[in-house]
Amino acid sequence: MQTILFIPTNGGIGLTSACLGFVRALDFLGIKAGFMTPFSQSSSDNTLSQSSVLMQNAFHLNPPASISRQHLERMLGNDQLDELMEEVVEQYQQIANKYDVIVCEGLVPSNDSTYAEQVNVAIAQALDAKVIFVSTGDLAQPNAIADKLDIYARDFGGLDSERTLGTILMRVKGIDEVHDVDFGGPGEALLGLTQDQLQQIHQHSPSFGTDQFHVLGMVPFSNSLSVPRTWDVANVLDATWLNEGEAKSRRVVETKLIGRSVANIEGAFNRGTLLVVAGDRDDIILATALATLNGVPLAGLVLTGDLMPNDNVVKLCRNALKSGIPIMSVKTDSFDTAQRLVNMSYEIPDDDTERAIEVANYVAAHLDLEWMKAKFSNNSTNPRLSPSAFRYQLVKKAQNAKKRIVLPEGDEPRTVEAAVICQSRGIADCILLAHPDDVKEVAENLGLTLPEGLTIIEPSSIIDRYVAPMVERRKGKLDELQAADQLKDTVVLGTMMLYLDDVDGLVSGAVHTTANTVRPAFQLIKTAPQYSLVSSVFFMLLPEQVVVYGDCAINPDPTAEQLAEIALQSAQSAKAFGIEPKVAMISYSTGSSGEGADVDKVRQATEIAKAKAPDLLIDGPLQYDAASVMSVAKSKAPTSLVAGQANVFIFPDLNTGNTTYKAVQRSANVVSVGPLLQGLNKPVNDLSRGALVDDIVYTIALTAIQADSSDF
Repeated sequence: MQTILFIPTNGGIGLTSACLGFVRALDFLGIKAGFMTPFSQSSSDNTLSQSSVLMQNAFHLNPPASISRQHLERMLGNDQLDELMEEVVEQYQQIANKYDVIVCEGLVPSNDSTYAEQVNVAIAQALDAKVIFVSTGDLAQPNAIADKLDIYARDFGGLDSERTLGTILMRVKGIDEVHDVDFGGPGEALLGLTQDQLQQIHQHSPSFGTDQFHVLGMVPFSNSLSVPRTWDVANVLDATWLNEGEAKSRRVVETKLIGRSVANIEGAFNRGTLLVVAGDRDDIILATALATLNGVPLAGLVLTGDLMPNDNVVKLCRNALKSGIPIMSVKTDSFDTAQRLVNMSYEIPDDDTERAIEVANYVAAHLDLEWMKAKFSNNSTNPRLSPSAFRYQLVKKAQNAKKRIVLPEGDEPRTVEAAVICQSRGIADCILLAHPDDVKEVAENLGLTLPEGLTIIEPSSIIDRYVAPMVERRKGKLDELQAADQLKDTVVLGTMMLYLDDVDGLVSGAVHTTANTVRPAFQLIKTAPQYSLVSSVFFMLLPEQVVVYGDCAINPDPTAEQLAEIALQSAQSAKAFGIEPKVAMISYSTGSSGEGADVDKVRQATEIAKAKAPDLLIDGPLQYDAASVMSVAKSKAPTSLVAGQANVFIFPDLNTGNTTYKAVQRSANVVSVGPLLQGLNKPVNDLSRGALVDDIVYTIALTAIQADSSDF
């Protein structure tokens, strides 16, 4: 286990962002990283620092409480630095044995904390920590960057010391290409110093940029990540909510101070725009409501001057309010309000987990993953497939597959946005079934540009070509008139396109029920020859690892033979997505401890599966705790090769499976990807009607991988 102390050379350069990105990169590599902030620099009474809370929320870590600033200064004033470091070591011991690497955030130097340098040196010595400096600079002046680091490194033995590992340069100026929108996965946007820059630096600092003192990454400033929530804006302005709406999820990309009439405003009614206007401007309020009803997701409306809109205007806007647009009132005038927004801090609030994750991903994309892997992976006793690595793997495999995925709900806003993302990133070639004008209108309202290669097909224009093949496929059950009528349903139409290999996969369910999505697949695609049924799995992205749950969506009460088949299908799915399957057949008893028809079914299913796949690691019946917790497994199933380390969980019936996955998902705030349907001749996947855009993107990726794999 190694301990890494992050030391900033300045305030306000992104120390916490650097730590977030570093932990994200370690997580991607399967290296378990812990985090601690020994000392809080806030004057608040919170036991956890802001950065610790962000780490807790973003990565499900459990950092120890920070020592308060008041206590720190009192101990230093009493010349009790040694005693203070004993407290730091005590903090450290709370997490020391749980992780491969501990990331420790040092104190930020400021006018109010002139002791930061002294304390950081003491922390490094007390924890025997290696040091990574977080700095900044302009590439036009490379010597200045090196000189600053050289000065800070002297306290730790210099740039060539064994204690100083290197630096992460944040908010770097002078980088021509900024990877801002699609910056890729960890390590994929790595930027380096030019030979000329290195030569200039080496004249003064020979160790800089070498193995002795490595440049882990250079991270450009990103405007797209400095986007507060509308909720944060309201807090800064001390605003009164007239309609809170989706204030905690909408983000302020741009602020517009409105002084002109509606007819003379350009570019105001766009996605992510926060409108600032006097509270008596009925024309702007009504125009905002109209834009909202047309599907434009504005960041919100700020009504200034402590003026309330007319009651009649409020009545006219009532339906618009239901769309979630945030509306707030402030006492200051429009100009003063705009000025306060200009001066607003863009630090990440400790409850803004979404933004923390985005920042972590952005920084991680610019870090040297190969260096980190070589430096820290040897310490990892239990390399694992982390949730972030799993998601990244999905995207990469889908990009390599280059498959065509049809989306029958082609003008549904979330689906359109997901299709734009997938097409732009090369995850899949998407085909939207909808009228092109409708799709263009949705895209315009969302502020999206439809990428080249995105196919939009008017459904009525292609129905005729699928009538005869559908009649043939359902011979004796449909005539041409009935087939033509059913093909007006875009899900049925998309399924026929899949049947005839015009596309490689289908994703639906954002507005359709599971039955609407699955029924045409059963009728037209049918089950694969080696299987007798269709089942489903969810990939559960637990904090420590990714596990598979099946069947949680399709089969209400499978027989022993069917349960065995579900287990084999699920093991194949796990393997296809990089998880070496260890299958636990779940029951209310473990081994031979319980009796009854339900347990006997699970026991019989396990034996059938073992006979069909003798090389598969599978065991049952196992209780969930015996399957997942090693300490329980040692007492309940000490000889089992699966107990305590299962990663594929097969539930005895749909009631158990569906309840368990939703309980884990909601109670533990776990992301689930799926359901992935198994056993069909060709990939068809269903969405939850509450699916987010990211959910649709990952489901499209899953479908593309299925279409490219022989394991299904």
